[in-house]
Amino acid sequence: MTNADFWKQIDTIISGGFTSEGLQMLDYYAELFINGRLVYKRFSPFEQHGCATGGATHVVASLLAAADVAANCRIPGELSFEEECQRGKTQECLIEKWSKKVGCWYDNVDESLSNLFGEQIAEGGEAHVFQHGFNLMKSIGLDYYIQPILALDRISLHNAFFPETKLTVVGFGRFRSGDFQIIVEQPYIQGSKISDAEIATFARNMGFSLINPNNWTFATPDIYLSDMHDENVIRSREGNIFVIDCDIRINVPALKAGGTRAFSTDIEITNE
Repeated sequence: MTNADFWKQIDTIISGGFTSEGLQMLDYYAELFINGRLVYKRFSPFEQHGCATGGATHVVASLLAAADVAANCRIPGELSFEEECQRGKTQECLIEKWSKKVGCWYDNVDESLSNLFGEQIAEGGEAHVFQHGFNLMKSIGLDYYIQPILALDRISLHNAFFPETKLTVVGFGRFRSGDFQIIVEQPYIQGSKISDAEIATFARNMGFSLINPNNWTFATPDIYLSDMHDENVIRSREGNIFVIDCDIRINVPALKAGGTRAFSTDIEITNE
């Protein structure tokens, strides 16, 4: 199957309204993706593994968001703000239609999570956090990303680089305000704050260079890593450092952080 044939098949599934046959095909592609037989060239193999560990729901949503990008032949970084918003709404709609079909859609996410898990325990710039036993449940908005594909990339990359605090996608929904949300589960790590200097050393040891200390931004030519402050990076009781939240992206030149990557939606399926 060629790249063009693959995206044509995905478009047929979408335009067909996500029939039972179409949903089975999406599950099949997710299985190929997780097993490494469907190679998504947006990511390195290491990063694709991070996407796979987010679960089949994450994989299918990532492919549906990429279908919009592939169909329009314009990629994030080449779009005006208005075009980014338009593409974001289209991707939201695709994911919403699919997740309603498969039963992982939550209406009124803020109310639904409160009913399931009680009062939220934390709130950040884009996330609402609830306790769920030894895990956390988070609803993550698109404030920093606009397009779902970029927010889903963030989950893939987080899982690749910080697997101890991996994010598993369990569904999608909207707040009563209409804001689109990605609902994830994450292990709960109890810890204490560490200094900016310790965070910088931790990032350097992973191969990242400090780009802007004012917003805790680090980078390699491949990866942009930001928001690495002392509420997002903690030390456990055992002395281990964990990144529980961050802004991590494919480092394209448009981010102006020395990036050399380019976005891709190319697919290759091996050993069919």
